[in-house]
Amino acid sequence: MPEYDDQNIFARILRGEIPNDTVTETEHTLVFRDIRPQAPVHLLVIPKGPYVSLDDFAANASDAELVDFMRTVAKVSRDEGVSIDAGAGFRAVANTGEHGVQEVPHFHMHILGGRVLGRMLPE
Repeated sequence: MPEYDDQNIFARILRGEIPNDTVTETEHTLVFRDIRPQAPVHLLVIPKGPYVSLDDFAANASDAELVDFMRTVAKVSRDEGVSIDAGAGFRAVANTGEHGVQEVPHFHMHILGGRVLGRMLPE
């Protein structure tokens, strides 16, 4: 597992060095709008802890962090009108590592919705 780079853009956002359009914040999770949205709803959900990737987060986060993160995903998808209960669904994407084209080495999940997104990969 690569070492966590505390100078990555999300670490700097968490420290308040870079502004963001916050949607919600909890003890363990921050959600903000993507600056280059790819759908009408495009949120980034990040843990506040120093996790490099989804597998790092899943293996090393505390139970409280894991539960808070997932419950926050449920809340914001409902609040933004894209959950199954509130809308027509959404896509959750967590790019991981070089082959997953992860651009920021801090675990983050994209929540995309508000329109039909098409197939994720060609058949």
